[in-house]
Amino acid sequence: MIRFDGVTKQYDTGSGTTSVAVDHLSLEAPTGKITVLVGPSGCGKTTTLRMVNRMISPSSGTISIDGRDTASMDVAELRRGMGYVIQHAGLFPHRTVLDNVTTVPRLLGVDKRSARARAMELIERVGLDPDLARRYPAQLSGGQQQRVGVARALAADPPVMLMDEPFSAVDPVVREQLQNEFLRLQSELSKTILFVTHDIDEAVKLGDQVAVLRIGGVLAQLATPATLLSDPVDDFVAGFVGRDRGYRALSFAAAPELRLEPEPTVPLGASAEQVRATGATWVICVGESGEPLGWVRAAAVTESVTRDLLHRGGTVASTDGSLRALLDAALSSPSGRGVVADTEGRFVGTIRASEVVPVIEARQAAST
Repeated sequence: MIRFDGVTKQYDTGSGTTSVAVDHLSLEAPTGKITVLVGPSGCGKTTTLRMVNRMISPSSGTISIDGRDTASMDVAELRRGMGYVIQHAGLFPHRTVLDNVTTVPRLLGVDKRSARARAMELIERVGLDPDLARRYPAQLSGGQQQRVGVARALAADPPVMLMDEPFSAVDPVVREQLQNEFLRLQSELSKTILFVTHDIDEAVKLGDQVAVLRIGGVLAQLATPATLLSDPVDDFVAGFVGRDRGYRALSFAAAPELRLEPEPTVPLGASAEQVRATGATWVICVGESGEPLGWVRAAAVTESVTRDLLHRGGTVASTDGSLRALLDAALSSPSGRGVVADTEGRFVGTIRASEVVPVIEARQAAST
């Protein structure tokens, strides 16, 4: 557990005046959970994070890890016991991916062979092709570099991980992939994680609890994502969380076993005659494993179904997903029918918004 007790950080601005970056912060980041720090620019998120590994020293108050005051610890020992991931990964450009990942284990005295074996295991675990191990950071995409950064942070198996906006420098698609991979890893490893972001959607997706900070480093609210969205403590938090917080809250409502409608499907490459034979205006195109590739408008197929005819605007919900995912799939579909896949990614049916909304209304009525 990471504990902040009345932690303040002031900076001397000259002429006898000071600027407060963090103001009497008290909170606990529970063991094995993800605590997200979120707030507007200048609210002290990164300062708070860096005080944990003493890259910045607090002006007053104490920070402890599992009851041990970090101020009493050797700073090198403290930092080697923590994983640290930042924007743009912060990799050593002159070292290969493999050597980047082995950095901390080698500093801790692990022999080269063991360190490299562990590094290769982690490279695969974060979803990277082992063939990338011999490449240099400049030869990787931004998303690949971030995965290497996570692998390097995990290499010494630290109980604590500090993450400073690690996914903010990549495009939205890669960012979602990294977030999902991160949650998968955390479900297996159960690290104590302090995570900084400016994105409230990322905060509520990743956090077991979310700490919203005001300008000046004052804690406005510490709560679970569901509580934060449903019951913001004041106007500042409500404004920061956003007007669509009710829609976001549906992410925490598991989808019930709703009746799915069967839907005609065609494979990629299907002829115009096959498409017309379905009798549908919009038809689902599926891949070799039954995965939904997109909708195709039957009238647009003159010869065969090709990828350039696929409409990919609609999202895909999962049978074990949330009410938000079901509603979004229905609302974003060009046919008005939301695509639903099973846990293996295979298409299983569709659902309309008119079937999801009553479930939402019933849950709201039950909670009042």
